[in-house]
Amino acid sequence: MIFSALNQTSPVSWLQLFQLMSPNLPVGGFTYSQGLEWAVETGWVKNAAEFEQWLTDQMDEGLVYLDWPLLNRLYVAARQDNLTAFVDAIDLLVASRESEEFRLEEGQRGDAFYRVIKDWGISGSADMAVHLKRSQLAGMVWFGAKNNLSVEQLALGWGFALLEGAVMAAIKLVPIGQQAGQTLLRKLSAQLPEKYQRACTVQDDEIGGSLTCLAIASACHEIQYTRLFRS
Repeated sequence: MIFSALNQTSPVSWLQLFQLMSPNLPVGGFTYSQGLEWAVETGWVKNAAEFEQWLTDQMDEGLVYLDWPLLNRLYVAARQDNLTAFVDAIDLLVASRESEEFRLEEGQRGDAFYRVIKDWGISGSADMAVHLKRSQLAGMVWFGAKNNLSVEQLALGWGFALLEGAVMAAIKLVPIGQQAGQTLLRKLSAQLPEKYQRACTVQDDEIGGSLTCLAIASACHEIQYTRLFRS
């Protein structure tokens, strides 16, 4: 069973996971809209139903075929201290971010996350630090692997954090309302375990989810005249 490890994890590891995924972690996750701000302005996302479809597409493509398969490979590489495989996975992750805005966000959040774990006294070698700063996902997986968090915990935590960040943005932008936002978050987060099981079957040559509209929205957001969220 893919999730058998979840029943064997300690209470402390769960608390560490909650902290890693908290929107209060100072990595700036709440300052990005992942293209949603432009999608709302241009009329692609006008209500809660359209936002749900927007987010579901990102789960089915971005999480299942990109983030989660690479998270799995990063975790194995970190546990085995395989720097080459770890860096290869980061390279593919960064190359798969389809706009300059997304690539900058990856690096900015990675650098911020590294500063957090460095302050905790868990920063790795100088060679590893260079790579951990390139991606928050890579830094989070490395930290989790070295602190006995299971790959299942990290995967579901990462998925929930992405959903929560998107819903928080939608509450402000669409807008969808606080209650509707929490209801949608509950609905979509319940789908994460099944979708992660699908991600675990993705082969190396299948990795790579392309979301054309998301990439266009992010690229247009880079030059959007009036915006609430960072670019």
